[in-house]
Amino acid sequence: MADIFREIEEEVRRDKAAELWKKYGWLITALAVIAVLAVAGWQFWQHQQQQAAAAVGARLEAALKSTRDGDGTQAETILKELSASAPAGYREIARFRLASETAKTDPTAGAAAFDAIAQDGTLDPLARDLARLRAGILRVDLVGYDEIKTALEPLAVPQGAWRLSAREFLGVAALKANQFDAAGRWFDGIVTDPAASPAERQRAELYLALVRGGPVTVKN
Repeated sequence: MADIFREIEEEVRRDKAAELWKKYGWLITALAVIAVLAVAGWQFWQHQQQQAAAAVGARLEAALKSTRDGDGTQAETILKELSASAPAGYREIARFRLASETAKTDPTAGAAAFDAIAQDGTLDPLARDLARLRAGILRVDLVGYDEIKTALEPLAVPQGAWRLSAREFLGVAALKANQFDAAGRWFDGIVTDPAASPAERQRAELYLALVRGGPVTVKN
């Protein structure tokens, strides 16, 4: 008897399945087709993105090669193109490289280009702070210590990602202005920072030796 009941139950299940398929088979088929097309579309999109990234990477490498070869004009042409049309990550790299290229022949214009990056609210705060640092470094030989202090001191705070570089160039600017006490404080801030590398500490120690020597007077 048990076998008969199982057969009846299976027959009912088959009938229900056939009925459901007859009623909703078109929907199941459509959903299956949509799923296949979605996967195929996603894979195609990924392939296109990879190809686009490879093409942009090749253009960026061409710009860097032009820089190494001393062809600044060609490098700037490529970088301007990438900074306007490349995907976000590459566009950011291109803008930094373009500002650096500009600074080679015109430090003032290069600093202004970095200022524009720093003021772009769509960028990551870390990238914007790096642009502020680069602009400040370029201006060390262009403006006085007070202006450099205004620009770089906010980056020299204990938790600042670029604090060590900011302190170094604040110290250099102070040295150039013969403000030895201020220079000493900035360089001390590097030596005592646990995150400073051996090379950074060594440079700071060399600067501190200049600080301890005080102003150099030339006798006629």
